[in-house]
Amino acid sequence: MRRRLIAPALLLLATALGCTEAGTAAPAPGPAALPAAEPEVRPLGRIIPLPASVEPGGAPYTLTAATRIGVPHHPGVRAVAERLAATLRPATGFRLPVVTDPAADLVLRLDPAAGALGDEGYELRSLPGRLTLTARTPAGLFRGVQTVRQQLPAAVERDTVQRRAWKIAGGTVTDTPRFPYRGAMLDVARHFFTVEEVKAYIDRIALYKYNALHLHLTDDQGWRIAIGSRPKLTAVGAATEVGGGPGGFYTQEQYKELVRYAAAAHIEVVPEIDLPGHTHAALVSYPGLTCDGKALKPYTGIEVGFSTLCAGKEETYAFADDVLREIAALTPGRYLHIGGDEAKSTSPADYRTMMDRIQPLVTRHGKQVMAWHQLTGDATPAPGALIQYWGLDRTTAEEKEKVAEAARAGAGIVVSPADRAYLDMKYDEDTPLGLRWAGTVSVERSYDWDPATYLPGVPRSAVRGVEAPLWTETLSTPEHLDTMAFPRLPGLAELGWSPAAGRDWSTYRLRLGEQAHRWDALGLSWYRSPEVPWPASAEPPA
Repeated sequence: MRRRLIAPALLLLATALGCTEAGTAAPAPGPAALPAAEPEVRPLGRIIPLPASVEPGGAPYTLTAATRIGVPHHPGVRAVAERLAATLRPATGFRLPVVTDPAADLVLRLDPAAGALGDEGYELRSLPGRLTLTARTPAGLFRGVQTVRQQLPAAVERDTVQRRAWKIAGGTVTDTPRFPYRGAMLDVARHFFTVEEVKAYIDRIALYKYNALHLHLTDDQGWRIAIGSRPKLTAVGAATEVGGGPGGFYTQEQYKELVRYAAAAHIEVVPEIDLPGHTHAALVSYPGLTCDGKALKPYTGIEVGFSTLCAGKEETYAFADDVLREIAALTPGRYLHIGGDEAKSTSPADYRTMMDRIQPLVTRHGKQVMAWHQLTGDATPAPGALIQYWGLDRTTAEEKEKVAEAARAGAGIVVSPADRAYLDMKYDEDTPLGLRWAGTVSVERSYDWDPATYLPGVPRSAVRGVEAPLWTETLSTPEHLDTMAFPRLPGLAELGWSPAAGRDWSTYRLRLGEQAHRWDALGLSWYRSPEVPWPASAEPPA
């Protein structure tokens, strides 16, 4: 049923943008540019991620100065509605009061009996005089609100009044995510980013229905979260970053503020404390964590694999317990990521010893283990662990089979192959920012793969989702983050949300090109990939 219903959206897109028929590839090389102006009414479902089911039909709904947003007596729904109103008010100039009147013309409603929508699904019905958004949970309504935003003209994202009609095409969208975990990772350890800068990144990922923010909080170059029982971690270990900059860290109150801000967008924060490697900042702060106890100097380069905690010291496990206990207490989400990658200076025996003792600490403090896939090589994942695969297409079959064995034994798998999902890889050889140790990652390459079938031998039921990591060895400003994330971030969101049967590069690149208007309205510094037919008037900021 879902596959049939998605066809009208593809047919509409194909007809509007020059493809031959729904579900077939556009003639190569496709249009050099899209029309300079957006259509007055965006065809229903021509958004990212592609909705699961679209039934277009009827006249559009129009947002007007008289529009009221109706909600039930439910604080979670009211919070979603207030956020929608706050988003729309600057550009429309409308008051958009949030009221408890079910006769309002824009209604957000909960239907606990709508089991088919799950925890994040929604139904959007657009009629000439009424727009209704229905979900089983406030999270589902929030995801639906992102569809409302994208169906409106991109100018709705501007912060000054825009004189134009605000219409949403008529019809019904019924939408649920393919995978339960759709994450974006931000590395704040190599280069530090402030609370406000991280909040801005949360806003970016929320628009595309991501539901997890993985924060890489610690690494060789810096320790970014205050630990009350270990004050030197930030007094000493946070004082630098790649290139020798001043670094920085989050107080526990600042971290809790980030968690609250993400939660308002129904995004779960997954903190990462990388162990037993990537620990040089911790070792500088507490030399007793090294096997020889010698003092170390801060590190500001980008090489990896040279640091390790000492498996033979009880201080190592007391340290891990202190840190994980405090992080767990600060984090309401399910997962605590313990890294486990690139421990090249740790012997296999020491790695197993440490991971066998550290994993139970996570469980003891009420969280589930999340770790990079090297945990499956020299150790055994804890029951219920979530394993994050970051290898390459060319990674050995033996290494991939270890991940598959863990999946068959009950571990969940999040797929983020570096040569497809790492947003810090260069787009091509001429990209000024980024690295290329995993190869160049074009927009098409980052989109044209299937997380469910990527790893041989992993049961589809074990694949929990996909993640888009953004490492910051070469990225030091919010503009750098935007340039490397856009246009690839939306495509990875679509891999996590949309049915595989409805995805097609030839039509996706056209939908992606249309997003440029929205990015311009939001003031993003996006990369103008030659693979995508951008609107003739769109231009990323200099």
